Amino acid sequence: MYAALLLWSVTPVFAAEPSLLDRGFNEMYNLRFADAHVTFNNYAKLNPADPMGAVSDAAAFLFSEFERLNILQSEFWSQDQSLFDFHKLPGDPAIKRRFEAALAKADSLSDARLKMVPDDPGAQLAMALRLGLHADYTALIEKRAMPALTEVKQSRQVAEKLLAKHPDYYDAWIAVGLENYLLSLKPAPVRWFLQMGGAQTDKATGLDRLRLTADKGHYLKPYARLLLAIADLRDHSPAKAREKLQSLANEFPGNHLYREELAKLH
Repeated sequence: MYAALLLWSVTPVFAAEPSLLDRGFNEMYNLRFADAHVTFNNYAKLNPADPMGAVSDAAAFLFSEFERLNILQSEFWSQDQSLFDFHKLPGDPAIKRRFEAALAKADSLSDARLKMVPDDPGAQLAMALRLGLHADYTALIEKRAMPALTEVKQSRQVAEKLLAKHPDYYDAWIAVGLENYLLSLKPAPVRWFLQMGGAQTDKATGLDRLRLTADKGHYLKPYARLLLAIADLRDHSPAKAREKLQSLANEFPGNHLYREELAKLH
């Protein structure tokens, strides 16, 4: 997904010292989802007007479902029949309810901040993340492509509006990168159709924007690095993938997925 808490209306998405949000995302990437929920809820109690507490909590719900359903494994992302099939996965109804409640809370708080401070960068970031998280659930678990594509495009548009004034909000670049990269994997006729609807489908742009988050991002930096490692595998570059996965395994020793992916490469 701080000791000096971020003031989202004036500061970029990084801080000199770790905070509660940093701790929560570290717990999430180490697959300690229960701990992450406690930490994100503590942040929300201390910062009741900040939508990042709720949207981060939603991220922990989504990643817990991804881990349970094996969506974070490389086979899911590197095989087109897994990524683009239409067979709904067995999502947990209770987790979905809590996930959607967290997103609704983030949406309400973002709207309230934007009414007080139009173009508030923190609210825009939370909005882009909210749309992206819901699109991920809709596409990868429920397998409803068209609603997910609409939200992917909306997330990218919000991110672009934010980045036009605050290009150093590097986590937001992942919204641009994911849309371009994932849709670039579609067949040419499908890409043409998507482009007619305003979608972006350029692979080089997608990878470049994912690298911005992977190199300079904050909360989503590890996720962007994982996506780039999977892109390396799709491009038959196992050495590059191994380097990224080894770095992630070292940084998040509680995450068995990175070690398992490395074992496959060896």
